[in-house]
Amino acid sequence: MSTTAVAELDVQPARPNELADGFARMSPAQKTKLGIGVLALLGVALAFFFMGRQPDWRVLYANLGDKDGGAIVAQLSQMNVPYKHAEGGGAIMVPADKVHDTRLRLASQGLPKGTVTGFELMESNRFGMTQFQERLTFQRGLEGELTRSIQSLGSVQAARVHLALPNQNGFFREQQKPSASVLLTLFPGRTLDRAQVAGIVHLVASSVPEMNPKAVSVVDDQGNLLSNPPDGAGKQGADVQKLQYVQQLEQTYTRRILDMLEPLVGAGNVKAQVSADIDFSEAEMTSEQHRPNQGGEPSAVRSQQLIEDSNGSAAQPAGVPGAVSNQPPAQGSAPINGPAAPVGVNGQGTGDKTTSSRRESVVNYEVDKTVRVVREATGTVKRLSAAVVVNHKTTLDRNGKPVSNPIPPQQLEQMTALVRETIGFNQTRGDSVNLVNAPFNDVKLPEAEPLPFWQQADTLELARSMAFPAGMVLLALIVFLGLVRPALRLMKAPPGPREVTPLNAILNEAPERPGLPQPTAPDEDTPERRRMTDAKRLALENPAAVANIVKGWVNGEAAA
Repeated sequence: MSTTAVAELDVQPARPNELADGFARMSPAQKTKLGIGVLALLGVALAFFFMGRQPDWRVLYANLGDKDGGAIVAQLSQMNVPYKHAEGGGAIMVPADKVHDTRLRLASQGLPKGTVTGFELMESNRFGMTQFQERLTFQRGLEGELTRSIQSLGSVQAARVHLALPNQNGFFREQQKPSASVLLTLFPGRTLDRAQVAGIVHLVASSVPEMNPKAVSVVDDQGNLLSNPPDGAGKQGADVQKLQYVQQLEQTYTRRILDMLEPLVGAGNVKAQVSADIDFSEAEMTSEQHRPNQGGEPSAVRSQQLIEDSNGSAAQPAGVPGAVSNQPPAQGSAPINGPAAPVGVNGQGTGDKTTSSRRESVVNYEVDKTVRVVREATGTVKRLSAAVVVNHKTTLDRNGKPVSNPIPPQQLEQMTALVRETIGFNQTRGDSVNLVNAPFNDVKLPEAEPLPFWQQADTLELARSMAFPAGMVLLALIVFLGLVRPALRLMKAPPGPREVTPLNAILNEAPERPGLPQPTAPDEDTPERRRMTDAKRLALENPAAVANIVKGWVNGEAAA
């Protein structure tokens, strides 16, 4: 019998599965809530998993045309490369690890076609190309290279170059010259000055043989002609240059005034403006003056002509020719009162003899003449007007506060004289200088308060990036605390009453005795403690006897 009692103490019943029993005790509604909670937690876990594996998107191409964009999207679909459009559709984005590989593969297929191509076109010459096709390919390559060079400028966003290269033929006496047109698209807020435009013109002209820089036209995206007209007769460029010259001259005078007065009144305490009236008119005058000889100055003889003419006629000799007739006549004698004997040989008479003379003199004198050609220079300063405002002088009072006081008149006169000497004051041409002393209205704007921490851009960006993970975690907590945790509590077996056996009561160091008071001191030797000690020793030394005693108690039998 003792053996049977010992066997009953050693055999323990099988412990049931608390979760399975608890799930079986749950109502259908509670089971549905538990299923929904488990599925929700599984969905949150999958969302975290896929979000962690989401690729980092990078821009593949931006600012594409509709035609190039459609061709690239179709090619990406054939290549099985994931893509998406940026906000507004202005760019095509692909995963970051596939950007470079995708660009190279698209470039091998000539996409996008809007990109600039240069002399690499010559590398893909097909067999059987005609001479016209070769010339056209070379022209396209040259246009592409020029476009690349122009787009390398900082202010140029995009450019297009059109070349007109006529076919050179040795049978033509006059060959046509090449020409070019350049279309520029500038960045917003950027401009090109005259020197930069001239540089683009000479860049294109130097790249094409026998091209004159005047045959290059540069136009911006607004249709404005930036280069000079080919004929050089345009007035717009000249007007712009004149305006720039006037502005530069006025700024130079203004800077001179500020450099002279700022050391006296301090930086920021003087304002100056100079207005220049410039005469750009071109005038040419030619005058011719004649004046008579002044005083007793001899005149200069330019030419002189003297003509003398003498004319005489006599009667021919008469008589018989011979020696006598050839002799000179003798001295004739004539009576005082008689007629004169005729002059002749041997008494022969001679004819009448007459003589006439003429003298003509012509003298030409030089006349004084003065020819004067006067050409007035352009860009002459006709008048200068300078307006200067000087702030009041600021000093500190006894309390250390700044006080504004006007500048003495004597010092203002000195400043006015300095300004006049600085700009080269000329009263004859009507220059004017006006210097005024007045307090400046120095209104200090309130400093902008720093944004709160939760309104700063970095904080908002961090909040946007953490919103999804934080929301998912919060959703998981709500699902777990609201659905899963209550179901798990219900699945656990409810705690039953503690089974107290006589053997446990004997072996327990502090037995539960509701009707008896607890001993005050554990080491105190009392009759009750001695009996408890004897019972423990008996249970350890003879467990079979104790088991029989307990069995008798349970069956209601009296102790032997």
